[in-house]
Amino acid sequence: MAATTIEWTDFTFNPWEGCQKVSPGCDHCYAEARDKRFSGGRLWGPHAARRLTSDANWRKPLAWNRAAAAAGTRARVFCASLADIFDTHASVLPAWRARLWALIRATPHLDWQLLTKRPQNIARLLPEDWGDGWPHVWLGTTAENQPEADRRVPVLLAAPARVRFLSVEPMLGPVNLRHLDNGLRGHANGIDALTGYLGSGMYGDWGPRIDLVICGGESGPGARPMHPDWARSLRDQCVAAKAAFFMKQMGGAPGAEGDNCGCALSRIIRNQRLTCYACGRIFVTREAIDAPKMERRR
Repeated sequence: MAATTIEWTDFTFNPWEGCQKVSPGCDHCYAEARDKRFSGGRLWGPHAARRLTSDANWRKPLAWNRAAAAAGTRARVFCASLADIFDTHASVLPAWRARLWALIRATPHLDWQLLTKRPQNIARLLPEDWGDGWPHVWLGTTAENQPEADRRVPVLLAAPARVRFLSVEPMLGPVNLRHLDNGLRGHANGIDALTGYLGSGMYGDWGPRIDLVICGGESGPGARPMHPDWARSLRDQCVAAKAAFFMKQMGGAPGAEGDNCGCALSRIIRNQRLTCYACGRIFVTREAIDAPKMERRR
C-alpha cells in the first residue's frame, strides 16, 4: 500500500481489509480475488471479519504528508482499495474509523479520495467536526450501471463534501448522469448530477453536483464488455456540464458488437491479439479529452 499504478491517484491506503459483494460491479472483485490468493478468502463475505492493517502501514500517510509539505505539492490518496470505509460490518470497530478520521485530519497536505459502494452510510459515520466537509477530502461512490447511479448518486449528493466524484467502473451499461430517476417527490424531471439542477419549481432548483467522473471497463478473468459508445456518452455529458472526466481503460474484453466493438483500434487489437485494457488512454487522446486538474473547494 504505497505508490500505485492507478492513474487517478498517487497512493492507496487501506486502514483495514475485507468486504462483501453488494451490487453487480462486485461480481469480479479484484480485492476478493486477492484475498482468496493470499488469505484463503478469510476476509471476504458477510460472515468474514475485517482485519486492521499494521501500525507501519498506518504511518505511511504521515510520511506522504511530510513529503508533500516539504515539496510544496499535494498528493492524492485513494482509500480504500481493499475495503470500504463506510462498511458497517460488526467487525469494523468504531475505534478503527475514529483512528482513520484522526489520521486524515492530521494530513492536510494529502487529498483523500474516499470511495464507497455504501453512500447510504456516509452521513451517520462522518466525524462530528466534519461540517460542510473537510477541504482535503473527496467523497465518491461507484455507479456501474443506471440502476446503481439512480440509487447511489442522489445519496452522495446529499452528503456534505467539498468535492464529490464517481467511479463508473466497471461500466456495465450506459449511464445517464444528466437525468437520474431517484424517485423523490418534487423532482419529477429527475436530477442532473453534473450540474446540480433538480428540475423542480418554475425555474428549477439547484443543489450539489458531481465534480469528477472516472470511467473504465472491467479487466481480469471473465471481464464483461463495455461498448465504447457508453464511455463516449459519459464523456460528452461531462464536457457539456463542464465536469471533469477521466478515462481510465476500455477493459479486458471487446464491446457489445464482438471484436468490432466500434473502437477505431479494434482491427489493430485483433491483429496483435491485444486486449482493450490499454486502449483507454488512446481512446481519450484520439477524442481530444484530458482529465482536468481538480480544484479543491474551500
